[in-house]
This record gives sequence, structure tokens and C-alpha cells, in this order.
Amino acid sequence: MAKTGFFDSDPTAIAKAKELKLEMKKLLSNIEEEDGLSVQRIDQLQETLSAFRQATAMRKMEKSSSLEMLETAVSFPDEFRCPLSNELMRDPVVLASGQTYDKLFIQRWLSSGNRTCPKTEQVLPHTALTPNVLIRDMISKWCKTVGLETTNLYESKKAVTRSDREVFNSLLCKVSSSNIQDQRSAAKELRLLTKKGTEFRALFGESSEGITRLVSPLLLNRDEDLEEDVITTLLNISIHDDSNKKLVCENPNVIPLLIDALTRGTVATRSNAAAAIFTLSALDSNKALIGKSGILKPLIDLLEEGNPLAIKDAAAAIFTLCIAHENRSRAVKDGAVRVLGKKISEGLYVDELLALLAMLVTHWKAVEELGELGGVSWLLEITRESECKRNKENAIVILHTICFSDRTMWKEIREEESSHGTITRLAREGTSRAQRKANGILDRLRKAMNLTHTA
Repeated sequence: MAKTGFFDSDPTAIAKAKELKLEMKKLLSNIEEEDGLSVQRIDQLQETLSAFRQATAMRKMEKSSSLEMLETAVSFPDEFRCPLSNELMRDPVVLASGQTYDKLFIQRWLSSGNRTCPKTEQVLPHTALTPNVLIRDMISKWCKTVGLETTNLYESKKAVTRSDREVFNSLLCKVSSSNIQDQRSAAKELRLLTKKGTEFRALFGESSEGITRLVSPLLLNRDEDLEEDVITTLLNISIHDDSNKKLVCENPNVIPLLIDALTRGTVATRSNAAAAIFTLSALDSNKALIGKSGILKPLIDLLEEGNPLAIKDAAAAIFTLCIAHENRSRAVKDGAVRVLGKKISEGLYVDELLALLAMLVTHWKAVEELGELGGVSWLLEITRESECKRNKENAIVILHTICFSDRTMWKEIREEESSHGTITRLAREGTSRAQRKANGILDRLRKAMNLTHTA
């Protein structure tokens, strides 16, 4: 006997729907044969049609709510539960922090401007999402055990309807028209539609033409409201998937417009432009393309201005771009170390900016600039006084690079160790990475002292 699914439709309900369908056919056949249409026949037809609609609606509701009912009726392993939604994961993916989330909910978290892992609060080096095949297979096996069809589980994307496509084409015609009022209203509508659902983001991903038509009014007319809506729509489109990121980034008009928005836009526009660059640069092939465009300098300028609405987006964009080594030298050349040093020494946005500085310090010129800025002093202060383990870790990582690159800095580090035992304490109590770097510095200092005594 075939296995019955846990939420298979009630056989009685199915039979009832079929019976009502046959009855409607019979009534329609009788109407065709009769000379006139009696009131009694109309009432019969209306009653049968109403009953049929109710039966089919119940079947649809039963099918769509099967997963929710299953989660209520059956307890499932905690490792199958998304930390954000607290529900059974439909599409488990791994974040850069190593934590697994349901793709839909972690994408919402990231698209809201968050740059940390919700569970560990770790600042993310990138926002790429990797499918967790193992957990997905385990969830599939569990679903089969309890009788749930996995096809229902993974149907998360909305299909693009004919109506969606008609609305999309109509708005593109308006936004690329010569009428400024039409351009503004269409751009605002596209911004809202691409924010709410995946279907309009998917439509933009079908070809580069839609993106070209979206940005075309900004090539001829600089209107602040229009610019903000268009730039934000580009951000929304880029969030969708990697193919959208590639299509947006490779459109010849997009990066120049983002640079212009970063340079001359309102605070909101500049912040969203930085967020768009952050999202686009999550794709490795885009990092080099964006980095060559000269976009790092306006991002660093935005960072220097320090507007609370934009600084985190700018830092995240620079960080993601600088995962590519060639962009680190560009960022250092464009003055990133000076800006980061000033902000960190003033105690501003230390979490985000220290992580970025720890990446850039692998470039020799960054070490040289930190020495000129007196960076060792405030890095030692963070290592000694910060209550955040992640900040201590990043500070000691930078100090380790300085220690091994510039011997003139050893004296200050040695005096700190003699006065406070800061590095020894971190070698005992820090994160595993911080302990390794602290021990590396201590070994270096001991060897230097031994060589001095021997001489």
C-alpha cells in the first residue's frame, strides 16, 4: 500500500468536490436544453457553484498551510530551526560566521543594512551565503519520515505573473520617458515593488535592458528625489541573487552613477549607494571591476565625514572590496589608513573600523602610516582597556603586523608590556587568534632581548 502523506487531502472532501463539479455540468447541460431559464434553475446553479468554490478553497488552504500545521503538530530537531524565524528552515544557508539560517530571513536581515551575524554579533567579512547541503538533506529525510512533501517545503520564490510583467513594463516606460513627474512616480513605485517582493527583482534580472531604462533619466537630469529612488532600486535588485549582481555591475552606466551619487547625493542616497556597492562586491568577479573604477576614494571620503546614516555602509563596502588584495593598495593610496586611524583614536565606530584596518595593515604602506599617526599607542590602549574580545583581537593582529614589519615600534610595545602586562594577559585570556598573535609578539620581544644580552 502506498504511504499516505501526513497532510494528504481528505478523500471525502475530494469526492465531494468532484461530485459538485459533475452536478454543475449537469445543470449547465439542462439549461442549454431548456427554452427559458427559470428562477429555480438559477438558484440551483448558484448554490452548487457556491458549494464548489468553498470546497476548492478549503483544499487550497489545506495545501498551503500544511507546513505550518506540521510544525505545530510535530516537534522537529533544534538544528532544523532558523535562529531568526524560529521556524523549520526551507532553504538553509551558511553565513560567513559559520552559523546556519533560513535564506529568506537572513537575506532580510542583511538587506536591512545589518553587517553582523545575528547570533554571534560578529562583524561579517562578507555576506556571501553558502547552501548548507548537509542540513538540507537532513531536513528532507525528516520530512519524508513524517510524510511531508519536500516540494512544498522549498517553494519559496513567487512566480512572476503576467500582471507583474505588465506592471513592470509600464513602469519602465514611464521611468524612461521625458516627463519628470512620470519618472519620479515610476521610480518610487519600482523602489517599493523591488523592496517588497522577489518577483520584480527577478524581472530586472532577465536582461540588462531593464536596468538601462531604470537609470536612463539620471544620465540627462539630476533630480534628488529621482536619484534616491533609482539608487535604492539598484540596491534592491542587487540583493536578489548573484546573476542580478553581475548584470547590475556590468551595466556601463551603473558604477559611474553610483560614484556620482556617493559624491553629490543626499545623505540617504549616499548611504544607499554605499550599501549597493557593498552588496554588488559580495560577488568576487565584481570586486576587481568596482575597484578599478575609482570608487574607493568617494567611499573613504564618506567614511571621513562620519555621518551616522552612512558610515557603516561605507565601511562595509570598503571592507568587502578589500577582500581582493589589489583593492587594498588602492584603499591605502586613497587615504583609508589616515581616516580609519583618526576615527578609531577618537573612539568612533571602533568595531567596524578596526576590522577594516586589520585587513589593510597587510600592505606595507599602511604599517608606515600607522607609525606616523602614533597608531601603536591607541592600539595598545584598545588591547588593554576594551571590553570587546573582537576589538582586542583585531588590535593585537594589527600590532603583530607592525611588530614584525617595523623594529622602531618595539620599544613602545615593550614598555607597555613592562608596565601593564597587556600582551601576556591577552596571550592567556584572548580569543584563540588573539592568543596566537600575542604569543608571536612576546616571542619576538624575547628573542630581541636575548640577542641584546648576548651582544
